[in-house]
Amino acid sequence: MFLVRATRPITIPATTPTEVRPVSGRWIDPRAQRLGAASSALVLLVALIANAWAIVALVGVALAISAGFGTRWFVFSRPWPLIRRVLAIGPSELEHEMPPRFAQALGAGFLALGTGLLAAGLQPWGWIPVLAVVGLQLLLAGTGFCLGCRLFFLRWWVPDLFARLVGRGIRREALVMVDGMRPATPTGRNPR
Repeated sequence: MFLVRATRPITIPATTPTEVRPVSGRWIDPRAQRLGAASSALVLLVALIANAWAIVALVGVALAISAGFGTRWFVFSRPWPLIRRVLAIGPSELEHEMPPRFAQALGAGFLALGTGLLAAGLQPWGWIPVLAVVGLQLLLAGTGFCLGCRLFFLRWWVPDLFARLVGRGIRREALVMVDGMRPATPTGRNPR
């Protein structure tokens, strides 16, 4: 019999003071990322209909900038604070920005592949990675499930490399809840 531990990303109440947050770094409202995913998916669908690979390239650049410098630079989610204020929507639980940044880096990579294929004249093949990004962004926008964010927590070298390159000392193990109770230590055990 195998025992499987339940793990999930840490979320914290929006009212948690900065000095007692479990991990340093920027904590974000995930609803802004959902808005950004919906907006960029719609722009990519317009690019598909117009057969305009330059628009795909621009969306890819926007994702890459956000992945590299932080989600506050993601142009498609910038309207969220205004929308939240106008509609008087209350605060939500916050999540750390590293998993969404990793997802955006993956999306930027797929859009770069699609742009390259489209620029080379391989029309039907170039739209496949673009449509994959659109599908995953619509999944995030509609359900809140972020596949790229979940991939960040798998034990493989790519998320570790990404965290070292852009994370400023943030370890992905510190962003995971094990058994729904406490953050995991680097060894994967719950601290006592």
